Amino acid sequence: MRNSKLLMLIEIAIFAAIAIILDLFCKIALPLKYWPQGGSISIATIAVFIVAFRWGVKAGAASGLLFGILQLLTGEQYFSVFQAFLDYILAFSVLGLAGLFSKQVMLFRHQNDRRWISYAIVGIVFSSILRLICHIVSGFLFFKSYVPAGTPVWEYMITYNVGYMAPSILVTCIVFILLVKALPKKLY
Repeated sequence: MRNSKLLMLIEIAIFAAIAIILDLFCKIALPLKYWPQGGSISIATIAVFIVAFRWGVKAGAASGLLFGILQLLTGEQYFSVFQAFLDYILAFSVLGLAGLFSKQVMLFRHQNDRRWISYAIVGIVFSSILRLICHIVSGFLFFKSYVPAGTPVWEYMITYNVGYMAPSILVTCIVFILLVKALPKKLY
């Protein structure tokens, strides 16, 4: 039991670091690096989802929290403590809620039943939508001044954030499934 808990803590830290590395790689490698007021297409959250599906909600949330903190420490911009909390701490911590589907993903993956893919996609999309909501609320509260004149604020914030989150979610689902399929069952 003690070794299992230690392994979980080690994986939380390692995968949060992998998430930061993936995030930095995506910012350098993709031609659409950033949206004007922040946000980018990235597969970094795959690392958080691996922890969430392996260990559950608490470990996934801890990995997301650590990833958010590491982003702040590596120079991501923020304008207030509450905005940093919404866009980094809360937004990435809620990704751990994908762990609500961890038992199904692990069970069906172990049984070589393809239903694990459906549960993984539902977990990734569900928790990513919660992250999207955090970014939309943050945008509404802190970035109203960037909205073009005559455009409804909520409409702009939803469009702006879905613009980078939707491709990120799609690519994350595809890469996650391909990655887990390639891993031996004992590892995942």
